[in-house]
Amino acid sequence: MASATITFPIVITTESLDSLLSHQTLINHFQSSLPTVSASLCSPIRQSYDVSPSSSLLLMPSWSSSPSLPYLGVKLVTYFPQNSALNLPGVHASYVLFSSTTGQTLATMDGTALTLYRTSCVSALASRILSRNDSQVLVMIGAGALAPHLIRAHLAARPSLKKVIIWNRTVEKARNLAEKMQESVAFEGVCFESNGCLDEVVGMGDIVSCATNSEVPLVKGKTLKAGAHLDLVGSFKHSMKECDDEAIRRGRVFVDNEAALVEAGELVGAFERGVIGKADVCGMLVELIKEDKAGRRSCEEITVFKSVGSAVVDILAAQLVYETHMRQNQ
Repeated sequence: MASATITFPIVITTESLDSLLSHQTLINHFQSSLPTVSASLCSPIRQSYDVSPSSSLLLMPSWSSSPSLPYLGVKLVTYFPQNSALNLPGVHASYVLFSSTTGQTLATMDGTALTLYRTSCVSALASRILSRNDSQVLVMIGAGALAPHLIRAHLAARPSLKKVIIWNRTVEKARNLAEKMQESVAFEGVCFESNGCLDEVVGMGDIVSCATNSEVPLVKGKTLKAGAHLDLVGSFKHSMKECDDEAIRRGRVFVDNEAALVEAGELVGAFERGVIGKADVCGMLVELIKEDKAGRRSCEEITVFKSVGSAVVDILAAQLVYETHMRQNQ
């Protein structure tokens, strides 16, 4: 029996990951890979352990049976909300990629940065399919760590966008993000501004992207313009909701995967109140990519995309990072 080559794990820092990934390449990678490898991936329900009354450890594994994706991976996440008092992030994450052929560790990388990239690129891929081709105004609700990634990803997916309006509960954070994004040479021809009137800005958006932890609906359905695309990223438990029932009722609703139907506060609440039923959800992202389900059908209809994330897109993002690194360092 031939002996296998011993590999030594590589460590991919945040800075290295930023140089290896772009939102455009990851969007394209998801679009080409999700339809072909989804069936070969096994992604058990994430495991969560309370390591103290307020702190948690989460494990999110995934592995592939496809020769074209010879990997298994695990995202390890710690949640320490009390870190805010120490001026530290409350969430830390690492991603470990293994060979599914030999089990050898191939790479470890910054799981937080990887999650920011994959989350924003899933939203942008959905927008590429669901938003209007002539969309010009992106409204960003929230100015946290995910917001600049969502803005970059949506701009990559919809080059027609000419204006980005940022709203945040803390007006100064929105203003600072708008100024920072405007200074970037990557966005020539795009105007960035902040606005403190939420209902007003929602009505301006051709694409409205939300990334908050809000437990009070921020987007009111009646304020969405005809033809708008609503991108909901923030909620991941029943108590959280970024839009009201009217937004769900007015829109054709799509999700990234089935977990959204039982985790997302906006949808679970709408199901319970009879606003829509699970059967009214129009499709999942993979079905949209494969054109098994119809996306936008007219320039007037409102579309809604709700994502909660999955280990499937984690391992695909890690694959692209690892293979790009290996190609560049041959």
